[in-house]
Amino acid sequence: MAENCILRFEDVSLHFGETPALVNVSFEMEQGETRIVLGAAGSGKTMLLKAAIGLVKPDSGRIYLFGQEVTGMRESELFELRAKVGILFQEGGLFDSMNIEDNVAYPLLNQPALRRKRGGAPDGEVEEKVRESLRFVELEQTLQKFPSELSGGMRRRVGIARAIVTEPPLVLYDSPTAGLDPITAYTIVSLIIKERDLRNTATIMVTHRYQDGHLMANFRYNPESAQLETVSPNGAGGVRLNTRFMVMNEGRLIFEGSQAELKASPDSYVRKLVK
Repeated sequence: MAENCILRFEDVSLHFGETPALVNVSFEMEQGETRIVLGAAGSGKTMLLKAAIGLVKPDSGRIYLFGQEVTGMRESELFELRAKVGILFQEGGLFDSMNIEDNVAYPLLNQPALRRKRGGAPDGEVEEKVRESLRFVELEQTLQKFPSELSGGMRRRVGIARAIVTEPPLVLYDSPTAGLDPITAYTIVSLIIKERDLRNTATIMVTHRYQDGHLMANFRYNPESAQLETVSPNGAGGVRLNTRFMVMNEGRLIFEGSQAELKASPDSYVRKLVK
């Protein structure tokens, strides 16, 4: 296993009754790397994320998160590792009964490892981190609003703010642009790229939209202009993005490679996703 390995699956299988969710899945990703996971509904994309952080236990195989095997860990031990992972759930996953400030503060206040790290940090410190995170997604003005008062795209942006408020080295995005119009979807992916590039965050994005993966693989965030700019595929100019695509089908990882290899694949299932 590479020294800077963030996540590793070794021949992982998981079934619900007779239905396969993951079948002999193996891959490894390193610090700062981006993975785009494509596949039809029910192909195992979301289950991959859940297994990575121990929300579901595989029937066989091993999963390593930050170099530690999670497949046999107790829930209390998993809390420690999950504190280092940001998660954007489908539809944003916000708590309807909490205002935006409390939603974003939740990871800071409710994860044991972070509570110890804070050592009883004053509320003002938490508030500043929340404001900083919301400022990152350009929604600082929504602190006292509730999720029901925001549009779908704004709720998704708040979800990103909550996922990154702890500055985790790994962020998992589960269908971050699902159900959004193209302009809002572009905004969401731009924020994910911004987070990745400013903090060298390892990123896994589950999506059914090939265009989301195309943006991740070909654009970087320029902090000087605060805009996205294209990156040469051959790394000209000293900038190279480490983005790999994965394709799931009925729980199996049927493709893993670069965007060029994805587009050249003769597999009919893969070709439908690229279209």
